[in-house]
Amino acid sequence: MDRLLFLLATGLARGAIFALFALSLVLIWRAARIVNFAQGAMALVATYAAFAVTGLTGSYWAGLAAGLIAGAAIGLGVERGLMRFTPYSSPLSGVIVAIGLVMVLQSLLGILFGAQYRPMRAPFDDSPITIGGVPLLSPYDLFVLVVALAVMAVLALLFTRTSLGLQLRASAFAPEVSRVLGVRVGRMVTIGWMLSAAVAALAAMLLVPTELGLNPHATDMLFVYAFAVAVVGGLDSPAGALVGGLVVGVAMTLVTGYLGATVAPIGVLVLLVGVLLVRPGGIFSLREARSA
Repeated sequence: MDRLLFLLATGLARGAIFALFALSLVLIWRAARIVNFAQGAMALVATYAAFAVTGLTGSYWAGLAAGLIAGAAIGLGVERGLMRFTPYSSPLSGVIVAIGLVMVLQSLLGILFGAQYRPMRAPFDDSPITIGGVPLLSPYDLFVLVVALAVMAVLALLFTRTSLGLQLRASAFAPEVSRVLGVRVGRMVTIGWMLSAAVAALAAMLLVPTELGLNPHATDMLFVYAFAVAVVGGLDSPAGALVGGLVVGVAMTLVTGYLGATVAPIGVLVLLVGVLLVRPGGIFSLREARSA
């Protein structure tokens, strides 16, 4: 029973990171109707920026802020420099450009920093807190949960309670009507890319300290799992990203704890296939498809 409680608590922390990254995929899908396969590589570049600033200043928080700024800047550069010239009428073009961008970014990181793993320091202890003799979440896991849930709450308020959020939603759902009403749709798409890239960078920076370290391929599996979460929850549903992330995180941790780490990816694949067979649009997908 003690082991089960520990795995459940750890799974929630890992699931919060998956949910955060899946939310970034949902944001870019809603803004530009594209699955950004370069999201992991873009987040990794921002994480390297955070690592460099932390090394120079000795402050984790300065590195975290630098990573978020770098993530938003990368999102701006990719949208303005690449994706804006990709025809939206052909979704495959955007996918090909994104995959090419992954290769370029990972190659550059390998050339500049090498292929070795670089340990990334966490701001809090990662030893589990024992309550009643039962090891549960570590202080770092609690930090991850609080940050992830706080970001999701802020984004929910942004999209439901602010004028900017209303313009972002209108631009995504009805771009032509939004233009007629005076909304600068191009600017809203750019802001959507920046938000999405910053959220993905945050998820990567929260995950890397719990893994082997920073490496040009450190976010590959994060993207795979988060993509599965986004598809399971529904690419149009932020709530689906949250629930799907927590479910997949807990399921992966339980499978790893009881059956071994090699079985976890198979479990995620089975879940993904099962959901696609029953509800292809995702569990929380919109009832009616929209065009954009």
